[in-house]
Amino acid sequence: MISTIPWLSLSIFVPIIAGILVLIFGRDERAEYTRKLALIGAIVSFLVTLPVIAGFDSTVASMQFVEQASWIDAFNVKYHLGVDGISIWFVVLTAFITVIVVVAGWEVITNRIAQYMAAFLMLSGIMVGVFVALDGLLFYVFFEATLIPMYIIIGVWGGPNRVYAAFKFFLYTLLGSLLTLVAFIYLYTKTGTFDIATWHELPLAMTPQLFIFFALFAAFAVKVPMWPVHTWLPDAHVEAPTGGSIVLAAIMLKLGAYGFLRFSMPIAPDASQSMAGLMIALSLIAVIYISLVALVQDDMKKLVAYSSVAHMGFVTLGFFMFNTAGLEGAIIQMISHGFVSAAMFMCIGVLYDRLHSRRIADYGGVINVMPKFVTFFVLFSMANSGLPATSGFVGEFYVIMGAVEHNFWIGFLTATSLIFAASYSLWMVKRVAFGDIKNPQVSHMSDINSREYAILAVLAVFVLFMGVYPQPFTEVMHVSVQQLLEHVAQSKL
Repeated sequence: MISTIPWLSLSIFVPIIAGILVLIFGRDERAEYTRKLALIGAIVSFLVTLPVIAGFDSTVASMQFVEQASWIDAFNVKYHLGVDGISIWFVVLTAFITVIVVVAGWEVITNRIAQYMAAFLMLSGIMVGVFVALDGLLFYVFFEATLIPMYIIIGVWGGPNRVYAAFKFFLYTLLGSLLTLVAFIYLYTKTGTFDIATWHELPLAMTPQLFIFFALFAAFAVKVPMWPVHTWLPDAHVEAPTGGSIVLAAIMLKLGAYGFLRFSMPIAPDASQSMAGLMIALSLIAVIYISLVALVQDDMKKLVAYSSVAHMGFVTLGFFMFNTAGLEGAIIQMISHGFVSAAMFMCIGVLYDRLHSRRIADYGGVINVMPKFVTFFVLFSMANSGLPATSGFVGEFYVIMGAVEHNFWIGFLTATSLIFAASYSLWMVKRVAFGDIKNPQVSHMSDINSREYAILAVLAVFVLFMGVYPQPFTEVMHVSVQQLLEHVAQSKL
């Protein structure tokens, strides 16, 4: 389907333009006006993504809402956009999370308000560009451009070690991407184009496929992040402001996982299948070992950061079993993690705003003074554990089914890892929310206000709706997933 109205371009550039307007007209001395302007920009940015999901035909596997124009004629580079069942939900999710972040920082950010809001608005448009780009060079530009706003967000509004965390985040992700650019140039020399669909049909021998697979792996594994290149994530989360942690976990980690689906698997299908054992092993280490690491954390943000690595391990595990249940479960897990991780970091931000501490030992008995907050905190922690009837269960259940179909013992190890997720989530809830108040400062904490209640309630609705009725999410992606699996199954050698 070719779009008559450029909805995808609007989804990219409306938030970017809104960010520029906030930078121009926003001032700290006019804080309320600046926040409202940013909120209007975020809401409009979200609204322009809705026609994409409303007009999407879930029975068609090909790209829809396609836009194409010349960009760099000398190298046959196009401004080429489109969405399929794999990418469409991430466009909407990105815009939705941006609204959450703007509202979350309403009272918390008091200096450089315009710059803070503008950074998130621009980052939103750039991330949407990653999910809809159908030209390899255009994808690379958007993929690398996401580093700039997030680097600024961590470096300016982060914690005491923000400069170290920002540099580590930037260097890890930038260095990982350099080999990807080399792979893209190699593909260009073979095809004369940066068109991703043309790359998918390029017949390659095993040796160049392996080169391409590992070149892409260098960027996407760091971004997910997979074990053992995950060490930048806990530092980035701990030092980032609440909004930064929300976007980092809910959206930015998905960019790497999406890259595996759009590039690694369809361009290098034989290499992907031959390296499946390695990818499954690394994913299982992330799911099991990193869950144990999360269990010993005394910082709430660091615990949830490690849990994100473990949950994204489910995603890469689902990808490389090459069956419908595993792949669809992995995509559902990505969407669910967007809601659940955003809610978890929002909850930690609520506590930090009141006590200015993320240490679990500084809390205890919070339910006595914040019963509304604890209700949400328990719900989201249960979703983080994969409790049935929450979104966290659906994706993990699908992936476990796919794992059992692939190999019973892999499925068994995957299923037992749920015990670890419940252990670290419930351990944190028990220590923070229940028991007697041991820290006198806790007794002075106030329950969530209407703004915080609205954010957590909206996230709770999505977590429960997706857990009880996941069909709207799965039916959209099903045809595109089947097409990808059929493409991978047809060996090019």
